[in-house]
Amino acid sequence: MTNDEELKAIVKDRYSKIAEQTNSTSCCGGKGKKVTSCCGSGDEVEISMIGDEYKNIKGHVDEADLSLGCGIPTKFAAINKGDTVIDLGSGAGNDAFVARQITGETGKIIGIDMTPAMIKKAESIVNKLGYNNIQFLLGEIESMPLEDNTGNVVISNCVLNLVPNKQKAFNEIYRVLKPGGHFCISDIVLEGILPEKLKRSAELYAGCVAGAIQLNEYLDVIKNSGFKNAEIKLKKKTPIPNETLKEFLEEEEIIKFKNDQIGLYSITVVGYK
Repeated sequence: MTNDEELKAIVKDRYSKIAEQTNSTSCCGGKGKKVTSCCGSGDEVEISMIGDEYKNIKGHVDEADLSLGCGIPTKFAAINKGDTVIDLGSGAGNDAFVARQITGETGKIIGIDMTPAMIKKAESIVNKLGYNNIQFLLGEIESMPLEDNTGNVVISNCVLNLVPNKQKAFNEIYRVLKPGGHFCISDIVLEGILPEKLKRSAELYAGCVAGAIQLNEYLDVIKNSGFKNAEIKLKKKTPIPNETLKEFLEEEEIIKFKNDQIGLYSITVVGYK
């Protein structure tokens, strides 16, 4: 098994467990939630690193919200009535349901996820709600089960960082978008080199972002896929808990780390075909 295959197997196993849990216990944690971390040691830790509040957003379905995101891509996606929207790494359908609220019944929402348990969960929610313009497909982002020029908009929320071959993923996003279409993706990137002492702890607290790459590299991947006018709509630092910093760094090192703005960042970025 190659490294890419091993990573996919780990991700699939992790998110299968999340989908099968009766409570919305997330991998990366929602704001202020006590979570049983499937990203690290399994110890209960207080995490307020990742997860944006969906409660007051139209179309939000509580059962589909597993607090696995790092942004709200639909805020900046410029979705129109009647659009076909493709949601990558759709999970239980959280962003797909929000997108449907915007497209209306004349639109079409296609969710793609590589985890059968997530597809099953999303489909069960769709059946309860009686929506007939949302479908969830089993597939990988690097090789989508879609024809060329399918969608007007592609959205994704904290998923591309988990994909081993990001260039291939963005090439696929370009392929499935119609001419003039665009993507809006929330994701996790790095800026600067994390101190060696912190690398292990960052994996412990934010194992979901283990595949994050440097921001400038991320933007290069987008450009190399053929997209134009890529723009970061939102950027915010994803803090590593102070308790972790104190455990691994001296006081002077902590001050330097914070002042240098080195670390993990959540971004929401758009690009146009």
